[in-house]
Amino acid sequence: MAIRGPLAAYASDAARSRGRLYPEPPSPTRSEFQRDRDRIIHSTAFRRLAHKTQVFVPLDGDHFRTRLTHTIEVGQIARALARALRVDEDLAEAVALAHDLGHTPFGHAGEGALEACMAPYGGFDHNAQALRVVTLLERRYARYDGLDLTWETLEGIAKHNGPLVSREAPDQRHPLPHPEAPMHGRPLPRYIAEFDAAFPLGLDTFASVEAQAAAQADDIAYIGHDIDDGLRAELFSLDDIARTPFVAGVLAHIREKHPGLERGRVIHELVRRVITAFVEDAIGESQHRIARLAPASADDVRGAGETLVGLSPPMAEAQREIKAFLFANMYRHERILGVWERARDAISRLFPAFFEKPELMPAEWAAQAAALQGAERAVAVADYIAGMTDRYALGEVKRVFGG
Repeated sequence: MAIRGPLAAYASDAARSRGRLYPEPPSPTRSEFQRDRDRIIHSTAFRRLAHKTQVFVPLDGDHFRTRLTHTIEVGQIARALARALRVDEDLAEAVALAHDLGHTPFGHAGEGALEACMAPYGGFDHNAQALRVVTLLERRYARYDGLDLTWETLEGIAKHNGPLVSREAPDQRHPLPHPEAPMHGRPLPRYIAEFDAAFPLGLDTFASVEAQAAAQADDIAYIGHDIDDGLRAELFSLDDIARTPFVAGVLAHIREKHPGLERGRVIHELVRRVITAFVEDAIGESQHRIARLAPASADDVRGAGETLVGLSPPMAEAQREIKAFLFANMYRHERILGVWERARDAISRLFPAFFEKPELMPAEWAAQAAALQGAERAVAVADYIAGMTDRYALGEVKRVFGG
């Protein structure tokens, strides 16, 4: 499985990329997808992930995940899936490394607060914000705003979870009608629609196998590390999580093979085995789907009408059970909720303050926002807040409100 052969016919081909919004000569030393990955790693938004919460654990210590460590783990798993499926590892990694660039400070709490603030102005969506970061907000290059990533990487960032509009009714304001669709019941984010008009991303089709691998890697990574962080933070116990049948089976095997093993090593064994089991199942199930549909090109993957990278039904059910456990016992834990409430309060106070008085923001942001009105000003304020790290946001609260 680890041996790398030629890419499959359905893989994305860096030499035949659909190109960049701003055409550039090819690199003599790197493929187009390698260049994308490198641009993402060197971006300011990527560095800021080091100081953004993954799950807001109110404990001292530096061993819990941040958005950056989560992103690195997702990139590693995405490469493993891509390698086994014989598709482009660099594209899979690029999508994985960019997938959380649009997240706010304070994790889910910060995003919920910013969504509420932006509700009268078209809403806030972290996937759309990630696209906004890599196409507009990163200002590094002389000729253009953004990172000028390839079409394939931008496609993966926008729709790694599936199509964003219905093929039967591809009006960009029309959400997908299926309950399992990522945009079900929600309008297409305005920025995705605007960018698609300038550089069409095929929003009514599925993304590449590489992007689908990144999406699956995200789910696998966060289940594994949330189990790890939750246990080490003592938000729940090994006996608690053993109420999920899949985890119970893994723990039973560890205790049978290693009786008397200390708790810290049991946790590590549990997490590594859970991740391995999901990765191996995703490889096997995805290979089965690919063999059944026999796509002969990357465009065949986009038009397949279903996701090609996924879990078998038993493992998908195990994943749902673990997610339900984590929601009830970690994300809804009173220690987490108390901190999240304070985080929501910080964002909820900063947004109206900056909206009403743009001069409270740094000069560059203040000048931009002051020249705008209504929804346009709100978007500028949201861009500023979404880009903050946790500690910078807390510093802004102290600076603006004095405590």
